[in-house]
Amino acid sequence: MASRLPSAPPIVPGLTYIRPLGSGGFADVFLYEQDMPRRNVAVKVMPSDVRDPELRRMFNAEADVLAHLSAHPSIVTVYQASISADGRPYIVMEYCPGSLSQRYRLERLPVDEVLITGVRMASALESAHRAGLVHRDVKPSNILITTFGTPVLADFGISSSLLNRGADEVLAMSIPWSAPEVVSEQTAGTIASEVWSLGATVYSLLAGHSPFERRERGQNTKDLLRRRIARATYTDITRADVPSSLQAVLAKAMAREPSRRYASAREFGDALRAVQGELGGAVTPLEIPDEEWMPSSAPVDFGDSALRGPARSSVEHTRARKRAADAGMTSFARDEDTEFSAPTPVRGSRWLWVLGAVTGGLVAVAVGVVATLVATGALR
Repeated sequence: MASRLPSAPPIVPGLTYIRPLGSGGFADVFLYEQDMPRRNVAVKVMPSDVRDPELRRMFNAEADVLAHLSAHPSIVTVYQASISADGRPYIVMEYCPGSLSQRYRLERLPVDEVLITGVRMASALESAHRAGLVHRDVKPSNILITTFGTPVLADFGISSSLLNRGADEVLAMSIPWSAPEVVSEQTAGTIASEVWSLGATVYSLLAGHSPFERRERGQNTKDLLRRRIARATYTDITRADVPSSLQAVLAKAMAREPSRRYASAREFGDALRAVQGELGGAVTPLEIPDEEWMPSSAPVDFGDSALRGPARSSVEHTRARKRAADAGMTSFARDEDTEFSAPTPVRGSRWLWVLGAVTGGLVAVAVGVVATLVATGALR
């Protein structure tokens, strides 16, 4: 996709713009401060041109998928999604100050840290798979680091359903971390291809480069990477502190034939945990839902490309009048979501109100006269 200039930050109620965080293929991300409760948040917004239904579909899908999964401790949290004043869809998410996008290329990551990250990502993917969803873009840059130093999986923009896959589904990939069957366009994404991508990601974090990347200049074009991935010959990581057991785990996760890989993200996570135990470190728990778990909301509609925003609620005036009358209310409030109107008097009741007011006034005058006469002694 051609590069473009970042869009202007949207005006979002309750949020104050701070600075840009980054731009992607179809969205920009900005840092905002939320007024109540006070915290920094990341706002992902579509560009000003939202006429492309495919982009809207991807954006809606990401918001809905995160709503299903973001309670997971290893998946980025979404707070809300809506449409800005200038008509652009946006998602308000947890602000993560770091990522693994370039860190693994700049420094040698400790083996124990990489194992923790691998197990956590396996937990996140297993939970998504049990919800019937595949991420389809697992790679280092989509692993963010929270303010507490915890890795979380992000960017579900090209995620999809494991069921009811459409024949016209868009194939999107990040080639260095895509499985052979995805690179050859045999599938848009499966559990087996996700296992491969996670294995390739763990490999990258340890090796300092993607699995089939070469050091020589000009040797990492898309075509050359595709050919190497299609052959899928595992090459050991040249680090003395990476045990042979971990090399074997990664080799199985990245086997050329999908049937020879781990059958699930959970199995891959358990294999990484076994290496943790072998090295004598703490074993990271696999945080996955129970077998009985089901998503609490309706299934994600991956075909929805509509602009979705807040719906203005309304109350039928007759019902409002009835509730007000039952409660004995004589005055009404008006807020931005609900309209209230004062009840219409019953026909003929106007003269009853006038008569009541006149009678009340005469009684008050009479009481005043009597009180005066008593005080002066005129009335004994």
